[in-house]
Amino acid sequence: MMDKIRSFALSRRGFLGTAAAFAALPVRAETPKKGGVLKMGLGGGESTNSLDPAVALSQVPYHVTRTFGETLLDVNPDGTMDMRLAEAVESTPDAKSWIFRIRKGVEFHDGRTMTPQDVMDTMLRHSDAKSQSGALGLMTGIAGMKVDGDNFIVDLDTPNADLPYLLSDYHLVIQPGGGRDNPGAGIGTGAYRVVEDQPGVRHAFEKFANYWDDSRGHFERVEISVINDGTARNSALQSGQVHVINNVAPKVARLLGRAPGVQVKNVSARAHYVFIMRCDAPPFDNRDLRMALKLAINRQEMVDKILMGYGSRGNDMPVNAAYPLFDDTIPQRDYDPAQAAEYYRKSGHDGSPIVLHVSDTAFPSAVDAAQLFQQSAKAAGIPLEIVREPADGYWTEVWNKKPFCASYWGGRAVQDQMYSTAYLSTADWNDTVFRNADFDQLVLKARGELDPALRKADYRRIGEILRDEGGLICPMFNDYVEGISDKLMGWETNGVWELMNGLVPHKCWLA
Repeated sequence: MMDKIRSFALSRRGFLGTAAAFAALPVRAETPKKGGVLKMGLGGGESTNSLDPAVALSQVPYHVTRTFGETLLDVNPDGTMDMRLAEAVESTPDAKSWIFRIRKGVEFHDGRTMTPQDVMDTMLRHSDAKSQSGALGLMTGIAGMKVDGDNFIVDLDTPNADLPYLLSDYHLVIQPGGGRDNPGAGIGTGAYRVVEDQPGVRHAFEKFANYWDDSRGHFERVEISVINDGTARNSALQSGQVHVINNVAPKVARLLGRAPGVQVKNVSARAHYVFIMRCDAPPFDNRDLRMALKLAINRQEMVDKILMGYGSRGNDMPVNAAYPLFDDTIPQRDYDPAQAAEYYRKSGHDGSPIVLHVSDTAFPSAVDAAQLFQQSAKAAGIPLEIVREPADGYWTEVWNKKPFCASYWGGRAVQDQMYSTAYLSTADWNDTVFRNADFDQLVLKARGELDPALRKADYRRIGEILRDEGGLICPMFNDYVEGISDKLMGWETNGVWELMNGLVPHKCWLA
């Protein structure tokens, strides 16, 4: 059956944008140096964070999860799949049944041996709405799962050519027993085991002696310090306190890059900065008001003044040309204060201030972006009031709670993964509370469409529905802009997610 899946993957080359769906990365030319302590200074952590992969929703929990845990597959920088806890993948020609051969001899940090049953139990937990998993929407369409010897088998209601990409989602870290007994135990199969967990302050890891992959995990120890203030992060890097930082504000990137011993890295990708309106909450349950706000934002101004050129304009949909099957003939939405004023008038809004909740923890310079939005909306007669929220608690008390707030998305490997994670009616992370039956049906239909031209047409319509009906204001796609020490070796360009798709601890080393 492996010949069938390889043939199927190659036939999809044009819209996967890959050379072969399950290829491996080239062998690294440099020889990594073992030992030392990697120190990371990261924004995006809170005192309310958990070690449960299901609820990892900001940068620090993401990196913590990626450091101790592993998924069945991963996504390489070129978009191909990297076998991790699954050592092979097969599919029937119609992409309705998938077989994942689970790697033998892999040990959990508590000494237990990972089994295919652990894989199935993990997937079952994330399929349960009670888990509040960020991967819940991805599990839609699974008709059944079973274990057969060394294999984990997934049967689907409809074909899905992208299922391996969906199961690479970082929430789907394989845990003993699926994590049902203690999801926040921090037990995984990764190169490092958790030895210190102070949410919102500090996390520490030690190399796991029995890690299965000798090509990864070169440090003796990894330390993550939560540094939510951007200026403090930059200072920590410049002073040598840390080797790597995330969320470098574009307005200081070039200056930081001139500091001795520091390099600034940037890569364009699928990440985007957003303002989100909950479609179930007044006044954002009014489509005309939502449209007025979408037309009242000056996207180019934000790219110029907030991103400083480290990014591109958004179009009120969460996908761009970095995605396979993106249709770049969809008209770009531009700033139009006159039309925004007309939609605002049609909405019948009473003229009271429209409150936008924001913090720079939502994305770098988010407060500045909100102020630009306030001014461009004012030109359309739309009164925005900005409420600046504290960084700690933003992702638990503001995001997915307040009716209008700033946020960000790191993007996903394929369009189905992005739409299923955040916009399907059933998605736990549907932060705009967008519920549209036609949209849902099209997303599920596109999963099963194996003709690239027809699938591209489906995704165009999916994007148009969300752009025109949804609560997403997406003014810009941002580059990942990050700072690293000259002492950090092995850096690779990877735009799947920030900091090499979370693999700095696994693939880098110290000079």
